[in-house]
Amino acid sequence: MKAQIVCVLLMLSLVAKAQSEREWETYFREVVTVEDVGSAAWEEMYEQLCELDQHPIDLNHASREQLEQLPFLSAQQVEEIMAYLYQYGPMKSLAELQMIRSLDYQRRRLLGFFVFLGSQESGVRRKVGDALRSGRHELMATAKVPLYERKGDREAYKGWPYRHWLKYQFSYGDFVKAGLVGAQDAGEPFFANKNRMGYDYYSYYLQLKNWGWLASLVLGKYRVSMGMGLIANNGFAMGKLSSLQNLGRTTSTLRAHSSRSAADYLQGVGATVMLARGLSITGFLSYRAQDATLNKDGTAATIVTSGYHRTETELEKKDNLKNTSYGGTLRYLGGGFHAGLNIVGTHLDRELKPNTAVLYRQHAAQGTDFLNFSTDYGYVNPRFAIHGETAMNRDGALATINSLSLQCGGQVSLMALYRFYSFRYTSLYGNSFSDGGSVQNESGVYLGVNWQPSPRWKVMAYSDYAYFPWAKYQVSLSSHAFDNLLQVSYLRNNWTLEARYRLKLRQKDNVDKTALQTITTHRGRLSLSYEGNWSSRTQLDYTQIASSQQDRGWMASQSLGYRYRWLRLSGGLGYYHTDSYDSRVYLYESGPLYNYGFSQYSGEGIRYWLMARGEIGKRLIVTAKFGTTDYFDRSVIGSSYQQIDGSSQSDVDLQVRWKF
Repeated sequence: MKAQIVCVLLMLSLVAKAQSEREWETYFREVVTVEDVGSAAWEEMYEQLCELDQHPIDLNHASREQLEQLPFLSAQQVEEIMAYLYQYGPMKSLAELQMIRSLDYQRRRLLGFFVFLGSQESGVRRKVGDALRSGRHELMATAKVPLYERKGDREAYKGWPYRHWLKYQFSYGDFVKAGLVGAQDAGEPFFANKNRMGYDYYSYYLQLKNWGWLASLVLGKYRVSMGMGLIANNGFAMGKLSSLQNLGRTTSTLRAHSSRSAADYLQGVGATVMLARGLSITGFLSYRAQDATLNKDGTAATIVTSGYHRTETELEKKDNLKNTSYGGTLRYLGGGFHAGLNIVGTHLDRELKPNTAVLYRQHAAQGTDFLNFSTDYGYVNPRFAIHGETAMNRDGALATINSLSLQCGGQVSLMALYRFYSFRYTSLYGNSFSDGGSVQNESGVYLGVNWQPSPRWKVMAYSDYAYFPWAKYQVSLSSHAFDNLLQVSYLRNNWTLEARYRLKLRQKDNVDKTALQTITTHRGRLSLSYEGNWSSRTQLDYTQIASSQQDRGWMASQSLGYRYRWLRLSGGLGYYHTDSYDSRVYLYESGPLYNYGFSQYSGEGIRYWLMARGEIGKRLIVTAKFGTTDYFDRSVIGSSYQQIDGSSQSDVDLQVRWKF
């Protein structure tokens, strides 16, 4: 074991002159909190940023909707960029971004990864023939090979132990995007059982944008976002730190579903048409099968979103429910004002009938037909912005969210957000700002501040109070939560020193379920990173959970990277020690393109990994990664069918990308 650690450290020492694989991942790591890691919407956010990294936006001819794809821009910043381009014409250099006062150094640097400056001709409307002649093709194959055996591989899983996926995409600027994705989780049957067509999951899509009066057209699988997400948001999550970055702005988009996620997508057709200057209408129609756990009477107990089909039990849940959804938006945008009328309806071919004998499920979504409608509204100028949405379901239950953000000069921005989600309000596609993870049974107030006293210092802080009037999972009474975070960053040349402290208080049933007890969680992080011709990140994480007993956990980690012409190398090493799963720690590590890199660790052990990426000519890119987790406190890893009879877990990731 010691020899392995020494080898890893020696190899890391060889890569001490590096540029990171994807430098924007620093931003992604900074705004994700513990609760966000388990959210499928954050995985979707990561994949969307990967997509924009590979296919950047032409800033000189970008629409407001295109800039709103960037989660770190506020509504004021989008407005200022659009106003600058309108007043002064196309930018000649990204250095002109310094003329936009609300953009700090970090956001200007982030923009550089996702935009380029096109020529005047690049903004001309294109024809189908141009797209076919000048479009770009990309074919990508990725596989994850475990160097161990799980119990399920021997006893229950119907397929091979390898996770693999294939993606083909054709693109022509931002005008045309078409592709096919096939994905397979480890243990799922391939060309067998219910997967006789090969992969367990497919996504196929075609999207056209900015073709005259047709602002957007999507065919196949796609995602919809409306307003602030009360009735439909299949896109980005509104996490607490990311909301502070974009100051709670709204969005209304149709976007092709080009990821491997088997949840939260629609299937069919959707379009946005410009009716007049500033006035647009969006409509969509979807029909898809969903996984569901069935009751004995044939009704659906729960809708399953994990996407796993490895065992006979999981395969029995596959495509049990047929979902027909429809909806649309009528939206006006002009003079800084925006307003929209939104509606989403859903019909299920089986009745959704959860077990309401359990207290916290008494107000869960039930029935076969669902209808939600809302209005979103707001006003934006360089000094302040107001955003809001108010929604109702077919039973008249109310949900509303409203935010106010102020830009106090170039140094301070403030944000206040209030939400009220009735415990009787339900929405199958709703996903908005919340502490409890859903748009239901919550009211609260959030206050946040961004302060940049100098170009080198940056302070972010928020305080959020949430009240839950009805029971929740493991909480039998009305309860509340209080969440606070302070993050301070110091930048000097290419170095960044960052400190983060988070204090959260939440209530939970005591052991006897006779009363509520308060769980106090402290989380701290200290990191030092360097970005330049080489990259380095040293990080220390600490967790303390206080309830009836004290649990503590900590992790020290180091990552390095190197780039030399066609070759990129990176690696990392971390040691962790926690008292229990509750005090677990999290680590982000780079991976092949589109691979989400957050992992959690508990107990005692080390994690180390190495990755190499080589460009063979201008069209072929090959990536390989080896990673190992060694546990010092156990001889068996995991439980049930995921159990590994050993104390070490190693995986190899392989990816081949061909551009033509």
